[in-house]
Amino acid sequence: MIDASQPIFLASTSPRRTQLLSQAGISHIALKPEDDECVSESLSPLEVVQTLALRKAHSVRRRVQQGLIIGADTIVYLDGRIIGKPKDATAAHAMLRELSGREHEVYSGVAVVDAQSGEQRVGYRRVNVSFRPLTDHEIESYIGTGEPLDKAGAYSIQGRGALFVLGIQGDYYAVVGLPLVLTAELLHHWD
Repeated sequence: MIDASQPIFLASTSPRRTQLLSQAGISHIALKPEDDECVSESLSPLEVVQTLALRKAHSVRRRVQQGLIIGADTIVYLDGRIIGKPKDATAAHAMLRELSGREHEVYSGVAVVDAQSGEQRVGYRRVNVSFRPLTDHEIESYIGTGEPLDKAGAYSIQGRGALFVLGIQGDYYAVVGLPLVLTAELLHHWD
């Protein structure tokens, strides 16, 4: 179990990440990080998620005096490029059409930063996700739910998007947005 001798902050307002930490019995306070997600295009996917997780944690570190801060970032990677969050329904449709009937990778980075000392630990998980072929009607119906509009890759594996997933190889929680085992491993450094 995680030592609760110091406060834990989540540098995210994602309900999914909050729910996962709560499910794991990790008491925490969620704080909104600064939203600078620009990174060099020369970074690999694993470098992107780790860089952004650290950036989010450090943005919250500036606002708290003590405790551990968890930052996380998740991306979908296909054909050598990052598939981000869709800007609108048209972009969501294009993303889901690309993922249809194919395998893609999901990278999820986690950083834990000690607010007082600045000491940090960071890691990532890579997961292969296979989609079944999708019809245009299925894609339009899914977009109509609103679910894909704020998700990397335009789908939510823990929601209705699960109906598109044939299988995964790796940590399911990394695809949801917070690999719990990795998070616990990083937090245990401060036990």
